[in-house]
Amino acid sequence: MVAGLEPATSGRILIGGKDMTGARPRSRDVAMVFQSYALYPNMTVAQNMGFALENKGIPKNKIKERVQWAARLLQLEDLLDRKPGAMSGGQRQRVAMGRAIVRKPTVFCMDEPLSNLDAKLRVSMRGEIASLQRELGVTTVYVTHDQVEAMTMGHRVAVMESGVLQQVATPTDLYRKPVNTFVASFIGSPAITLFTLPINSEGQALLGDLPVPIPRTVRSQVKEQVILGVRPESWLPASSEEPAFTLTTQIIERLGSQAFLYGQPPEKVAAAPDRAAVLLPRGVFPDRGESYRTKPNLEELYFFDPATGQAVSEGASLAVPEVS
Repeated sequence: MVAGLEPATSGRILIGGKDMTGARPRSRDVAMVFQSYALYPNMTVAQNMGFALENKGIPKNKIKERVQWAARLLQLEDLLDRKPGAMSGGQRQRVAMGRAIVRKPTVFCMDEPLSNLDAKLRVSMRGEIASLQRELGVTTVYVTHDQVEAMTMGHRVAVMESGVLQQVATPTDLYRKPVNTFVASFIGSPAITLFTLPINSEGQALLGDLPVPIPRTVRSQVKEQVILGVRPESWLPASSEEPAFTLTTQIIERLGSQAFLYGQPPEKVAAAPDRAAVLLPRGVFPDRGESYRTKPNLEELYFFDPATGQAVSEGASLAVPEVS
């Protein structure tokens, strides 16, 4: 819809402050980069990058100037005479980027441009694209299923579920102030653990044997139950003398500087997930089947309405923004 390849069923599409909702694709000044490199195999890198400019009737000296400019940005100067078949996946992806850059568009539209690359190359190209976007200063719409790409590259991130916009916010606000359980579960790895718990007459939810006080602002907006969310880094170790939430260790995931425990909650927590993820203190590695005593940091809890899945409050003092 941004590029004009599909019609908008409602709303408006503004590009550079102009209403382009009904404009033809060629008049929108949008350059696209796809998952598929879509390079012409019989053309050199320079010819691939300059092909669209030739079709627009731009003089050859101007085309050469733009191609060389883009090649310098993308570190392709030594590859301009090569053909795609003699290049690596990362190099071909840079050529596809260069073909879009030489047009000097108003908007870049990138659809999963890194999904064909291996993990190491994706990390490298992710940094290159982010750096390039800052240097060019061109608004970029980047479509991805990879939350790491979205969180590390985006100034603002739009989260969608089944075609419905859930939240638009900065990466930090998406993580700290999700508007519903979908966004909370989608953003963050390992994922947040969600518990659906009854609220007792004392205004507490019992997490196993551990009473968790529910803020009055939350209790006033939900009925008899609340969905309690705890991120892996918000679990604290509990001593043997204090009330605790006890997990049965299933998996320890060691990631060098960090280690995560995936544990089974006690059976008395009726609506608990099969596993809870906990960021372990440095040097702590429980054995499989061993009990691990923990407790949530009460200042970092998330609360959601079980009836709607919408956020009620993130902690006792942080308000949750509406979807924009």
